[in-house]
Amino acid sequence: MARALQLPGSNSVLAAHPSLTWRQGPYTWTVATKNGQSIYSVTNGKKTLSLPIRWAFGAHAQTWVFKRNGRFYQSDVSYYPEEKGLRTTIGETDSVPHNLDEAIGNRLSPLVARECFACHSTNGVSKRQHLTLSTLHPGVSCSRCHQGALRHAEYASLGSNAVNPPNLSALSSEEMASFCGQCHRTFSTVIRHRWRGVIDVRFQPYRIELSQCFNGTDPRISCVACHDPHKPLVTSLVWYDKKCLACHAPDARPTSTGKARVCPVSTSHCVRCHMPRVTLPGSHTQFTDHFIRIVKPGAPYPD
Repeated sequence: MARALQLPGSNSVLAAHPSLTWRQGPYTWTVATKNGQSIYSVTNGKKTLSLPIRWAFGAHAQTWVFKRNGRFYQSDVSYYPEEKGLRTTIGETDSVPHNLDEAIGNRLSPLVARECFACHSTNGVSKRQHLTLSTLHPGVSCSRCHQGALRHAEYASLGSNAVNPPNLSALSSEEMASFCGQCHRTFSTVIRHRWRGVIDVRFQPYRIELSQCFNGTDPRISCVACHDPHKPLVTSLVWYDKKCLACHAPDARPTSTGKARVCPVSTSHCVRCHMPRVTLPGSHTQFTDHFIRIVKPGAPYPD
């Protein structure tokens, strides 16, 4: 999360790929990086528009944001590690540009721009919900989640514990889902926007709350029960088995609704069957579906 937003000169992805090109229809996009500066360009063969990349969103796959005529724009193409190059930015795959002004990227509304920076940076949005780039710290640092962390550190250096951040460990599973959902989207946000279909596989708090075993109080099915936000994401499927067996082992403590069922098939690689990987069209990657369930082969995506 520390690299959720990167600035010119510190972008490891672009530094490792100094020359990127993607062609689609009459347009060709390029991202050229030299001496810590990256220039994003699009041409139709007759005319070219070029702008410096100001902000890179994403630690692995990256979408770029720049300013044009005083407005924020999102790049029409992004870098995808699975493709080792550029492809159309997710959400733009059904949009066909009719001219260079459209091909350069998607103009972001002030609200969308604020939400992007709020989730990918620290202190990028004021308490009054205004975008404040002057105080922005790239990436998600301590104070993004632990409000008052800097003041706490200052007081602690003086030997005082007069100021302490809120105790997030005291949050219930439902409260934690809402807290993480500030960026990963809450159940109510998905319902309110009427997002339906495979697109919502990205919204983990919403998906996990669909699970029959989620009751909002059991800490064994909380976001932080499986994921430590202070450490890199664990990608080993076997590692998560002990998390599942905390409820589904024969000697596990009962849940609020009774004894959890024990899987008659296996006690290994649980998430492979019960939390399938889903390919999101246009994303060039797969997402783990956090809707925990018995997945039947050939069954449609459950929403």
